[in-house]
Amino acid sequence: MNPATATGSMSLITRLSRLVFRGATEDVLGMRLKQLIALDYLREHQGTPQKALGQSLMLDPNNCVILLNDLDVHGYIERRRDPEDRRRHMVEITPAGLRALEKAESRMEDLEDEVLCNLSKAERAELHGLLVKALAGQDLS
Repeated sequence: MNPATATGSMSLITRLSRLVFRGATEDVLGMRLKQLIALDYLREHQGTPQKALGQSLMLDPNNCVILLNDLDVHGYIERRRDPEDRRRHMVEITPAGLRALEKAESRMEDLEDEVLCNLSKAERAELHGLLVKALAGQDLS
C-alpha cells in the first residue's frame, strides 16, 4: 500500500510502529522492547509502584510480574515493599539497568535513523514535538 493513500495519520503511525517493532529485536537492542520501555519509565519516574508500571505498560498484573522477574534476573531493577503501604511493591531501576538502558537507547536511535531516513533532522524534531503534544494530557494508564 502506498503511504500517500493510507486512511489517516493513525494508520501511518501504526505502520511506522510495525517497522520499529520488527526491527527492535532482542538481538538488536540487547533486551526486549518491552523491557526498554519499562526501564525508561522507571528512570523517568525515579521508581514507581509496581501496579502503576503495569498500568502504564498496559500489562495485566501477571504479565507485569513476568516482565519484572526478567529485569530482576539481569539486575536491572530492584523491588521492595513500600514502607507506607506494605501491600504495595515499589520498583526502581538499578545502575546496571541504567547502563543497559543507555546501550539499548543508542541502538534504538540507530533503528529510528533507519525508519525515519526520509525525514530531515528538523522534520524529525518537529515530528517528535508533535507526538509529545498529541500525548500530553492523555490517560496512558
